[in-house]
Amino acid sequence: MSARDSYGDIYSGHDRTKKKPIPTVQAERDLVVEDAASGFCGAVVGFDRSYDGEFVKLEDARGAVRLFAMREAAFLIDGKPVTLIKPTATAPKRPTRSASGSTRVEGLRARVARTSRIWVEGVHDAALVERVWGHDLRVEGVVVEHLEGLDNLGARLTEFEPGPGARVGVLVDHLVTGSKETHLTTGLGPHVLVTGHPYIDVWQAVRPAALGIDAWPTVPRGEDWKTGICARLGWGTPQQGWRRVYDAVGSFRDLEAPLIGAVERLIDFVTEPE
Repeated sequence: MSARDSYGDIYSGHDRTKKKPIPTVQAERDLVVEDAASGFCGAVVGFDRSYDGEFVKLEDARGAVRLFAMREAAFLIDGKPVTLIKPTATAPKRPTRSASGSTRVEGLRARVARTSRIWVEGVHDAALVERVWGHDLRVEGVVVEHLEGLDNLGARLTEFEPGPGARVGVLVDHLVTGSKETHLTTGLGPHVLVTGHPYIDVWQAVRPAALGIDAWPTVPRGEDWKTGICARLGWGTPQQGWRRVYDAVGSFRDLEAPLIGAVERLIDFVTEPE
């Protein structure tokens, strides 16, 4: 029996002197690490590259951002050395929920449009409904049309002739007791459902937090509401203000509950079996 067999590989050195392998960790965003050399501790916020190699950006609790070379064993996690590497690119996960929160139907082919319709007052109402409920409406084959003003409702209903299998759901702004909107939407028959929200305009049904404001400003009666809102928030023209409102809405979570409930009731009404 040789010395190598009796005592192991005597030329490889003692276990205590062997260099232990350093684990590699993918530097996912917001991972908190410590730079072993300087003690700087921060969260991963990005990367940079120079002639000297790859660097990681760390941001500490005070908001200070520093660059550190991504070298072997250069960082600590829970006091233990690690080697940071850039995250491997992964295919983005396909959303399983639509913007309204319903289950997304994959490979959707829009069904033939129903005779029943949903009517809204203006183009902004129609755009927000499409933004959040567009997927659901195509699944159900429901068309949304705008009235160009609630004053046109009576004439449009006369022309449409609601009946079994041809229902009309109407979404109304500022539907509160005693308002003009309430008087225009009563007694329309069993094949017409009117729902609405209490806000002066559909803009106001977007949560202020989604727009980065504390609250919607108050505009005195007699002053054009959208013009007044844009002036008080520094949004420029109503067209520019609308772009801010529209871009702020990504899902139902950015809308106030009264609008969500009103639209959901209309979709149920025009799609339920007679």
